Amino acid sequence: MHLVLSFFGSEEVFSNYGLWIFLSVGAVALFAVFIPLVTFIESRRKEREAFYKSETIRRVAEASPDGSRATIELLHEQHRMNLIKTREGLKIGGVITLGSGVGVVIFLTQLVGVHVALCGLIPAFVGLAMLVYVYILAEPPV
Repeated sequence: MHLVLSFFGSEEVFSNYGLWIFLSVGAVALFAVFIPLVTFIESRRKEREAFYKSETIRRVAEASPDGSRATIELLHEQHRMNLIKTREGLKIGGVITLGSGVGVVIFLTQLVGVHVALCGLIPAFVGLAMLVYVYILAEPPV
């Protein structure tokens, strides 16, 4: 700290130079340390999940005489759960997008006028399209 104070002067530490140093250190910490570390940890987690899943399937297949049928049922159930999870995510995303579009329309109508507020229909129609896909077009998970 003494070196920094002697280099920049005691009154300039928290002025432009201090801000510049803070932002530089923050950017290096974010882009050179935090993001690669999170990416590495996430890839390791996915690797472990895939390994454990394959080991479970292998053990179920080898465990009993009708293990192949149990393995196929297990894979079918995992696929069905993934489809349900995806559809639930689309439902939530559609409701949130539809709600934000309607909110933008209401806000811009009060702030500017109806002609500008119609721009809020774009996210509203995107959310509506997501909900139409989930409830009408997508085949139900069996």
